[in-house]
Amino acid sequence: MNGTVAYLVTGLGCLIAVAGVVAVSIGVWRSRVRANDSNRAGRSPADPFHTGDTDALRGDPRRLVPGDIVETKGQSYVVRGSVHFAEGGWNWSEHFLDDARGDKLWLSVESDPDLELVLWRSAAPDVVLQPGAGTIDLAGRRYRLDESGQARFTSVGATGLAPNGTVRYYDYTAPDDARLSFEGYGDSSRWEIGLGAVLHRAEVMIYPAGGQPPTGRSA
Repeated sequence: MNGTVAYLVTGLGCLIAVAGVVAVSIGVWRSRVRANDSNRAGRSPADPFHTGDTDALRGDPRRLVPGDIVETKGQSYVVRGSVHFAEGGWNWSEHFLDDARGDKLWLSVESDPDLELVLWRSAAPDVVLQPGAGTIDLAGRRYRLDESGQARFTSVGATGLAPNGTVRYYDYTAPDDARLSFEGYGDSSRWEIGLGAVLHRAEVMIYPAGGQPPTGRSA
């Protein structure tokens, strides 16, 4: 074999080897594309507002139960009881919080569809108001009626309420996102008046009653 023929044979061998590598690479790429397509077909569209990572680190407010610990604004509270509301296809919860000093608050948890947390305090006893008006002025704020209705509720733990019943409500909001609520339970003509402040998700840490860290909470 002369030098020219040897050179051609060597060059042809290199081309065949390169072609083989390209073919293998294309095969791998196609396999990965098919695998990705299969994975996508088996998954539901992702919710861009999903808070799974935060819930894993800080606990899921939507799973609060009596006995859990809620930490917010540097203070820890025990969940004494929970009230779960349902109106049509809409559901939300309110949790009665208590601390060692006797400070009593309510934490409302609602997904509509984004998670909203509001910390409520009872209005002072001398606040005498009736709901229903389009706007209500209180303590330098003007609140506007946001929504009203009637829901069914079930309660567990220490809430001061019957195990189940109905509630009428009026919810008001102010321009600075402060909240004002009226709740009337059963046939009572008495209104429970609450003043609320919206909490950022990062302001709330939850420790389950079992003593496990938030990442250990099972569904």
